[in-house]
Amino acid sequence: MSFGVLLALALAMAMDTFAVAIGVSLVMKGCTPRQTFRLAGSFGSFQFLMPLLGWTVGRTVVDLVRGFDHWLAAGLLAVVAGKMIVEALEKKKDGKAAGPCPDKTRGGHLLLLSLATSIDALAVGLSLAALNVSVVYPAAVIGLVTFVVSAVGTKIGPVLGRWAGKSAELAGALVLLAIAAKILVEHLS
Repeated sequence: MSFGVLLALALAMAMDTFAVAIGVSLVMKGCTPRQTFRLAGSFGSFQFLMPLLGWTVGRTVVDLVRGFDHWLAAGLLAVVAGKMIVEALEKKKDGKAAGPCPDKTRGGHLLLLSLATSIDALAVGLSLAALNVSVVYPAAVIGLVTFVVSAVGTKIGPVLGRWAGKSAELAGALVLLAIAAKILVEHLS
C-alpha cells in the first residue's frame, strides 16, 4: 500500500472525528489545550487500536459485526446527541443562562464518542488482514492523522459557536446526529 493511498485512507477515517471534535468544542465553547489533547488523544488511540483489533480478530468475526456495526456507531452518537439536546432544552425551559457545559472530553462521553467514531477502523483492520497487509504501520498513520485532524476540529468549533450563539449545544447535537445519519446512509445504501 503506497503512502498516498494510506494517507487518503487515514484522512477518510478521520473525517468523523473531525466533525465530532468540532461539535464537542462548539458545545463547550472551546477546549483548553488539555481538553484538546485528551479528545484528540482518545480519538487517535481508538483509531490506532481498532485496526489492530480487527486484524487480530480476522475474518471469522467480520460476518458477525458487519450486520450491525453501523447501527452501533449511529446509536452511540445518537445517545450522546440526545443527552445534549435534553440538557440544552432544560436550560432554555428553566430560563437559566448557559452556564459552564460539562466536560465532554472526560469519562463516558469521551468513551462513547471514541468508540462510535472508530468502529469503521475495525473494518479497515479486517480488510488489511484479508489483503494480507501488515497492520501496524497503517494503524499508526491512521491514529496520528486522526489525532491531528481532531485537534484542528477543536479549534474550529468555537468559531462556529460564535455564529450559533446560545444554540451552540443544540448545534453540536445536530452535528452528531448528522454524522449518525451519514453512517446509516452509507451502510444501508
